[in-house]
Amino acid sequence: MDPHGNQLINGGSSAEGLEEFFGVNPTTGERLEPPVLEATQSEIDTAMALAVDAYWQLRDTAPSRRADLLDAIAAGIEGLGELLLERAELETALPQTRLQGERGRTCHQLRMFADVIREGSWVDARIDHGDPDRKPVPKPDVRRMLIPVGPVVVFGASNFPLAISVAGNDTVSAFAAGCPVVVKAHPNHPGTSELVGRVIQNAIGEMGLPAGMFSLIQGVTHGTGAALVQHPSAKAVGFTGSLRGGRAMFDLAAARPEPIPVYAEMGSINPVFMLPSALEGEGAAGVAAGLHKSLTTGVGQFCTNPGLVVALRGPDTSSFLSHLQSAVEESEPGTMLHAGIRFNYEEGLVRTRQVPGVEELVAGVPPSGGAEGDGRCQVRAALFTTSADVWLSNPTLSEEVFGPSTLVVQCEDLDEMLRVARNVNGQLTATVHGSTEDLRENQALLQCVEVTAGRVVINGYPTGVEICPSIQHGGPYPATTDARTTSMGSSAIQRFARLVCYQDLPDDLLPPALQEQNPGDLRRLVDGEWTR
Repeated sequence: MDPHGNQLINGGSSAEGLEEFFGVNPTTGERLEPPVLEATQSEIDTAMALAVDAYWQLRDTAPSRRADLLDAIAAGIEGLGELLLERAELETALPQTRLQGERGRTCHQLRMFADVIREGSWVDARIDHGDPDRKPVPKPDVRRMLIPVGPVVVFGASNFPLAISVAGNDTVSAFAAGCPVVVKAHPNHPGTSELVGRVIQNAIGEMGLPAGMFSLIQGVTHGTGAALVQHPSAKAVGFTGSLRGGRAMFDLAAARPEPIPVYAEMGSINPVFMLPSALEGEGAAGVAAGLHKSLTTGVGQFCTNPGLVVALRGPDTSSFLSHLQSAVEESEPGTMLHAGIRFNYEEGLVRTRQVPGVEELVAGVPPSGGAEGDGRCQVRAALFTTSADVWLSNPTLSEEVFGPSTLVVQCEDLDEMLRVARNVNGQLTATVHGSTEDLRENQALLQCVEVTAGRVVINGYPTGVEICPSIQHGGPYPATTDARTTSMGSSAIQRFARLVCYQDLPDDLLPPALQEQNPGDLRRLVDGEWTR
């Protein structure tokens, strides 16, 4: 099964477009066959119309069939074997070991949500029985649960071609909720996207589910993505990418005649705070080694990359900086995902080093130069340091530099560290290193990072997300557009559902989840008590 470069619509392929683009090998700059067609407005309209039809059909489909579909997709992705991994490596320069792990995470997510569907309690069923004899007015019978919102538009992420892409967390959680999905493939791994898309398409067809449940739209222009967000049939958007891209989607959705939610995860600088005990003695070398690994893994191309370190000025921090500088200097060059990311990384380094009072300890210059678009994507890691005063007076230092770069801010005392913490904007993660005693004595700092971030890490490193029911991957703006939600873990399903209340509806007309006999054996809140 080789990519053909067409759209995936209505259970087959569509090739109406005339404009072409190519995937590019980020290591060599060579373009990859086949040419990929830019979707037309007609194809977008068809995909969205089919999604609407599929939504109504899925409303009458047993949830267990969606669960079986997710299991079938996982098996199909695994069945692609080396073909998928080889194509993804060509298009992203990610090593095979990383891609194998990402494939495993993708299939784990699929099977996790299959289990969520089968168990069923995610619908949050709540029942308050009526009382016709209540005085002075009778009490109605009131029942409430979540139902799917409708067709969802999902944008594949550049840095996770499998786990946050065509069959990634947004698509899978939308499927789990009962929503059809139209995926806008990331233009920098179109072949990988198509291979996974055809697995989904085939699984839907083999199970006899509506073909409009899934479409894959290809395109390199902003207009194609905008057309999907603005399409009147779209009811929600899932996006992972840059602040600029996520904010553009959010603004487009808000300006529609019918505004819709955009669940955009846009990255952050993920501050790491070092309390005094963390860097004492031999601790400085160990923390520097751990931070270096977190900083440079995957060429720093994670939304949880530690881009800011905050410590107290002094001998221990100087030792830590020395160890970290040596490790960063010895880092091997890495190949970024595509030329656009590499160009933005260099721009970020220039922006940082031009701030007066910032010292560049390790220059993250590419081993081979080149202008934007030449396809050569090799870079080196970078390390900067500055004072708290400089950081507090230069908001530009709070902007994400996507790649293997970090800035160490040195504070004069713990009060100044707290000032820095209170001026950090919304983050996906915030990390605090220190002994238990240090943590107890600095609870104000812990409370501050709790307000700032969606995930608080203690004596660890932010890179890496455990996919489990209790994970929170989200945070206050600008990390995401809705801090009340998560894009990963089983709670992600709630983004693509809305609450409906039924008052005095006869039992046999209620959804099964709200019927008296509870045929699905769901955990429900009945008259104020959780019960099955």
